[in-house]
Amino acid sequence: MNERAGIAGRGGGVALRCVGLVKRYEDVVAVAGLDLEVRTGECFGLLGPNGAGKTTTIEICEGLLAPTDGTVRVLDMDWTHDATQLRSRIGVTLQETRLFAKQTVRELLALFVALYDDARSADELLAIVALEEKAGARYQHLSGGQKQRLAVAAALAGRPDLLFLDEPTTGLDPQSRRSLWDVIRRFRDDDGGTVVLTTHYMDEAEALCDRVGIVDHGKLIALGSPRELVSSLGAAHVVEVDADGIDAAFDTAALEALPGVVEHACTTERLTLTVRQPHVAVPAVLRAVEAKSLRLRGLSTRHLALEDVFVHLTGRHLRDGEAE
Repeated sequence: MNERAGIAGRGGGVALRCVGLVKRYEDVVAVAGLDLEVRTGECFGLLGPNGAGKTTTIEICEGLLAPTDGTVRVLDMDWTHDATQLRSRIGVTLQETRLFAKQTVRELLALFVALYDDARSADELLAIVALEEKAGARYQHLSGGQKQRLAVAAALAGRPDLLFLDEPTTGLDPQSRRSLWDVIRRFRDDDGGTVVLTTHYMDEAEALCDRVGIVDHGKLIALGSPRELVSSLGAAHVVEVDADGIDAAFDTAALEALPGVVEHACTTERLTLTVRQPHVAVPAVLRAVEAKSLRLRGLSTRHLALEDVFVHLTGRHLRDGEAE
């Protein structure tokens, strides 16, 4: 996990603040009174299941949508009075970016460079995202990962103070994801920039984010560093036991009686236990399974992760429903 000391004081300020943010679409409430603060110089992750209000919140902060109620201040400005100045100080990468198919990478970057008074050069941007070898390639011939890196390069053209990234690595192969991670880290660490990131990948949030906020039903339900959120569960490990008919063999009282068990969940073939001391819990579980004459098919232990926090708070995995 990414735990850098003193991140709160590095920039000494607040890059983004939402107070009582509400967005309604007729009878549908997408954002329901959300309060949020992003500190200058941090990478902040906004997580939530599909339909939780993440993208709507981000688009309001980017000035693409107007809120129904509440206030938003970005870099100590607001979109009503400071739109022109704000556009020159933020960078935005949307969930999907489509550029001119027949233009080359260098031509596209030159177009974005021309939009700013104090822009990076196209060559500098190519180097930042490691696309020098593709400078003369047409956009239509780029891979998915190269297109995403180009989109981030375009967002960095104006030397932004604040970078919004809405699911920037969805659908990319592992190598392309890691390449984009490096770009994001350099923007934060070398340039002192602030990043607001939404993602469907828990490992991405753990690797990049100094703090994360979990949103569900349009409200912020948890906030802290990945380590703080994991610690909030009061345990350190997960024990998973696979056996036929295990759900019928153990009732709630029997599971709660197992030593060191903090939480438990059971399906037809799998028992999942959140425990404080696996070296105490595992032998007890094995004895209980043997006493019930169940056929053990597998047992594994692992450290708690941000995914476990998410499931605990929302009852869903982060990627649940994505295919729908």
